[in-house]
Amino acid sequence: MNHSPAAAAVLTQVRGQVGTLTLNRPRALNALTHAMVRDLTDALTAWEQDDTVRAVLLTGAGERGLCAGGDIRAIYEDARVGGTASRAFWRTEYLLNAQIARYPKPYVALMDGIVMGGGVGVSAHGSVRVVTERSTLAMPEVGIGFVPDVGGTHLLAAAPGELGTHLALTTDRMGPGAAIAGGFADHFLPSAELPAFAEALATDDVADVVARFARPAPADEWEQHRPWIDACYAADSVEEIVTRLEECGVPAAKEAAERIMTKSPTALKVTLSALRRARRLGALEPVLDQEYRVSCAALSLPDLVEGVRAQVVDKDRRPRWNPARLADVSPADVAGFFADLGPEELGLAARP
Repeated sequence: MNHSPAAAAVLTQVRGQVGTLTLNRPRALNALTHAMVRDLTDALTAWEQDDTVRAVLLTGAGERGLCAGGDIRAIYEDARVGGTASRAFWRTEYLLNAQIARYPKPYVALMDGIVMGGGVGVSAHGSVRVVTERSTLAMPEVGIGFVPDVGGTHLLAAAPGELGTHLALTTDRMGPGAAIAGGFADHFLPSAELPAFAEALATDDVADVVARFARPAPADEWEQHRPWIDACYAADSVEEIVTRLEECGVPAAKEAAERIMTKSPTALKVTLSALRRARRLGALEPVLDQEYRVSCAALSLPDLVEGVRAQVVDKDRRPRWNPARLADVSPADVAGFFADLGPEELGLAARP
């Protein structure tokens, strides 16, 4: 058995035939740092070449969840001084997301509790994605003046109908049923059975263990809303989406419009464009390349710093977006987020 030091932010352990990765910052809801992403990458790379490791298991320490996302307070501090560290973090993180997606061994992610942003990136690209009755998934980036990343626009664009567009623009959450129906997860297990499930993985075939432990998925809480979601979010602009939501006569749609209008106008427009582009791109790698361009561009504009300030630093929940109105974000402003980075490109799509 291989144990990392108790204080390590990522614990690695081989039990039987399974390499276990435990995100170990429970007080920060296991938020990812650059060092953690490097540790995950190194462990996966080593285990890929180790024939005694037949599968990988990802879990999170503590009772609250797998991972709340990247360490946005660190990104906030870095963005105020140029953003160099954030660009390096995202580069390593997005390469990890792609590594997980094409990992040659079963990659089992226990998506118990809160799984948001970067937490989705290290779990939802895996081959065996498990949710429980406690699972809550979301891509909440537009609420901090940012755009869904870590392959999130790939997953959201592939969700049924326009559900992904709704989730991205409102930052609404998915329970376990919606996560499975939306393509973010595969299997449902009661949380009380996770220890026994992990124990069985150490000795038995992954597919057999999943078949033994999985239970019927709960109902998809978004299914009843799909008619108005698909009709309203099919529009070509955020302004038209909001108008349709306000005018369709469904109270839940009107509430969605109100939530959208509290988000960063720039982030909303860039997110809608990113989702439509991701749908056309199809594969994960070119979408991650696109997300890297968008994330780097976000560092040079005020809304990311302001959004984190309002939600996390000062916690006044009153961001002052700039520009403050959708009408003041031009098509050229949006297009600038997708400009080629030249030698700084992530370059995943060009790799073998």
